[in-house]
Amino acid sequence: MGYIAMIGLEMHCEASETNTKVFSSARNAYSVTPNENIRPYDMGFPGVLPVVNKKAVEYAIKTSMVLNCKQPEYMYFERKNYYYPDMPKNYQITQETKPIPVGIYGYVDYECEGEEKRVRVNNIHLEEDAASSDHLYDTTVIDYNRAANPLLELVTEPDFRTGEEAMAFLEHMRTVYQYLGVSECDTKKGHIRCDVNVSIMDESLDPEDPSNWGTKVEMKNVNSFGGVRDCIKYEIKRQTKAKEDGTYDTEVIQETRRWDEETQSTIAMRSKVDAVDYKYFVEPNIPKYKLTKEWLDEIRASIPELAYDRKKRYMNDYGLSEYDSNILVKEKKISDFFEDTVKLGTDPKEACNWVNGMILSYLNYHMITIDDIYMTPDMLRDQLIDDKTISSKQAKDVFNKVLEEKKEPMQVVKDEGMMQITDEGSIEGIVDEVLAENPQAIETYDPENPKALDYFIGQVMKKTRGKANPSIAYKMMKEKLDNLKK
Repeated sequence: MGYIAMIGLEMHCEASETNTKVFSSARNAYSVTPNENIRPYDMGFPGVLPVVNKKAVEYAIKTSMVLNCKQPEYMYFERKNYYYPDMPKNYQITQETKPIPVGIYGYVDYECEGEEKRVRVNNIHLEEDAASSDHLYDTTVIDYNRAANPLLELVTEPDFRTGEEAMAFLEHMRTVYQYLGVSECDTKKGHIRCDVNVSIMDESLDPEDPSNWGTKVEMKNVNSFGGVRDCIKYEIKRQTKAKEDGTYDTEVIQETRRWDEETQSTIAMRSKVDAVDYKYFVEPNIPKYKLTKEWLDEIRASIPELAYDRKKRYMNDYGLSEYDSNILVKEKKISDFFEDTVKLGTDPKEACNWVNGMILSYLNYHMITIDDIYMTPDMLRDQLIDDKTISSKQAKDVFNKVLEEKKEPMQVVKDEGMMQITDEGSIEGIVDEVLAENPQAIETYDPENPKALDYFIGQVMKKTRGKANPSIAYKMMKEKLDNLKK
């Protein structure tokens, strides 16, 4: 008997692009210095009051629109009451599904392995993040920098069937948040975290009926997309084995587990027999307020071109392959770099080859981002090649020296003596010299052989130390040889 996996995600994304936190005036910025960006509110001091960040609400609404969700008429916030060491107020300001949060009942179309998929969105809500705990050998320390940062939680229906689908969805949503300008989405800075829910059911049963879904197991705070994929694969395998061994009812219980990277396995944390009663009630210090049609229309109009649309434009307008287009749009800043390079007059295919080839290789090798590279779009543009200043091979050498020595490309060209010989009179004189010195090679020259010119062009490049323009030299040499063989 086969089984179907029912997989749902709760994706948490920090809205890192606001200047301040969601209910606090502290700076919203990543810092390796603990407790640098804090205010009394973040630490739960007595008498502190929240103040709503309008930009965070705007980002949340914009995201809910892209997710095809229904927006509320009034904006509410609730208190979710529970104790946690890194949440000093003993409650979190968040949004429950009643009344409607910032978005409800939407859907997302995404691609997985060349196939378009759709996942239903139960809701997306805006809340404040908790502080972060670092567990040392015998001590736990708390960093409040992250406390009260704006956090978007996106809850899907259990519409994923494989770990690959879940990872493809997360990668898609990462581009959505980036292109909307909501978040940097840097997993190294903890901007994205994910809870994963997995259950399996007999494939003969109806997946639309929740009573057939089996026992739901939750994996908390998986911090990488690859980790989400791998923990799902492991959990499906674990639950399937229990089914086949006849131990499913005793081994697979409703519980919270964690993903252990070292052992590549999920480990039980705590049982979850009953739903926790968080005693939600409307936050008394933030009155509800109406979302006007004018503001919603303004937000909708500000939604930019997203990654999927850029990809289609690159393929349709620039003739780029789907493979190259996917690479370009995966990171917004890479795509923006490409866009700026093309706007400067660079041929799109040439710009794509440089960005997807030399630049991404350099970034990956040095483990840096496009923000850290010395190269700029105007440096990259292929004006040097178009102007026949240097050859394409020399251009790669220039690229490396620009980054190593932090010089302008033209300065490198001059310093290295790379300027091409483009004067036809000078090249013709060298071509004539090569022909005069190689009568035997002329005798064996075959105009029908595509490689017959290689030897002669090689001699021209040798005499000019690689500076002769190859296309001019090729055209001139072929004309002279063809005339000699008539």
